[in-house]
Order: sequence, then structure tokens, then C-alpha cells
Amino acid sequence: MGSLKLYDTSLSYQTIADQRAQAYLALSSEEKFYALLALNRNAVALNGGKPLKTPQGKGLVIKKSFGCKSKKYFSV
Repeated sequence: MGSLKLYDTSLSYQTIADQRAQAYLALSSEEKFYALLALNRNAVALNGGKPLKTPQGKGLVIKKSFGCKSKKYFSV
């Protein structure tokens, strides 16, 4: 589970952002992935047990970048 860190109000925003960036960059890819899953679990819990987004029944929509002349859309 994550933890809540309270920062000293005398610190500048940039100092806090630098500290958070250093902590994030020190994590391995696996730790970042599990932190994302924990964040998702917390978001669902705070939303009354309902996910923030639900499938719309359209499947996976993939499109080429806007730089291409032919815009192809695929639905899986």
C-alpha cells in the first residue's frame, strides 16, 4: 500500500517536484508497474467500488498516426 507524505510548506514546489522525480526514477520497471496497479485499486476504492472507466463495447480501436495520408481504423 502507498503512503501519504506531507511536505513542509516552506519548501518550494520545484524542490518537492525534484524529490518526487528522484524517488520515481529510483524505482525499477516492476516497481513502477505495481505502483500503478496499487493506484488503480485505490481509485476504484475511492469511487465506491466502481471502475473509473468501463468498456463501451467498441473493442480496441487502432489508428495510424495523423501524419499518414491513409487513415485506417481497425476494430478487434
